[in-house]
Amino acid sequence: MPVQDNDQLIRRLRTSMQGLNVRIARLASVLHVALNDPMALDLLMATRPARPVVNERRTANVDLARVNVSADRRRSHLQEELRGLLVLRLQLGASSLNDNGLSVTLQAMTQAEEHLIRQGFEPGADGLDLDDFFKVG
Repeated sequence: MPVQDNDQLIRRLRTSMQGLNVRIARLASVLHVALNDPMALDLLMATRPARPVVNERRTANVDLARVNVSADRRRSHLQEELRGLLVLRLQLGASSLNDNGLSVTLQAMTQAEEHLIRQGFEPGADGLDLDDFFKVG
């Protein structure tokens, strides 16, 4: 594969990973979830999502349409978003490994991690340990 193609692949993957990593780190911070703690991560992933709103807002009458979102429901929605983004990032990394190989994926993910740190987050704030992710065997 030509170097220019690799550079484009790295740039696209890095951009995607940067966005995911920053959003994941922000959500983890707001929710006070230490993603670098395996037990906290397991607890997050095991948490049941909130029940959906029963009344369809478009068809509910005016009084029912005024939905008062409780702090617990808001937290539950944020947790659900965080879980989804963690899974999406894992799938994106695995797909890139399969499609683009180790070198491209490692370079893009390393650059995305460096971007996160430049944004002021602590290493591991996004729960991604590159050494663990790329561990063989």
